[in-house]
Amino acid sequence: MRIGKLLLVVAILAVSGALSACSSEQAQEPVAPKAPSQQQSQDGGPSDKTLTVTVPKMQRVKDAPMPDSSGDDEEVLKNYAGVHLEGTGFPWQQEANVYLAGHRLGYPGYPSFLAFYDLDKVESGDQIFIKDADGKQYTYEVFKTFEVDPTDLYVTEPVNGKNIVTLQSCTLPDYAKRVIVQAELKNS
Repeated sequence: MRIGKLLLVVAILAVSGALSACSSEQAQEPVAPKAPSQQQSQDGGPSDKTLTVTVPKMQRVKDAPMPDSSGDDEEVLKNYAGVHLEGTGFPWQQEANVYLAGHRLGYPGYPSFLAFYDLDKVESGDQIFIKDADGKQYTYEVFKTFEVDPTDLYVTEPVNGKNIVTLQSCTLPDYAKRVIVQAELKNS
């Protein structure tokens, strides 16, 4: 009985250590770039730029509000499943890269906890649904998944002739790279 309790305590400490390592790792390095190298126009659409996101392949991203914020605002990243990276496009624009980023592990007890944990399960052909603050829905279809270095800012840029959404989180177990999922707008 004592050995069982001891093993449970050791397991809890190991999980806590891993989570705090992720949080401290992410606190040192932003979950997403501060802003893309080239700001995208943010004209039009609702005055409230919060997007509500559902990714059926991601267990914890269902009707998840994602405010417009910087990639290093840990308070916002803690209290939401993810953020819309300020300076990137919005779904109502003709040619945009709607850039959404979130933590893989996040903060226990907060909406960020494990929100983007299963991002690597999303594959080509899967759908991503976004609603703007006025309730208009946009449906995207995944066309590409890949990994990049944290300094690869090109992934925040628009793609000529397309309206895309990009989902991003860090790789596990080392957080060394970023998992990127891109999807193209199919209907709105």
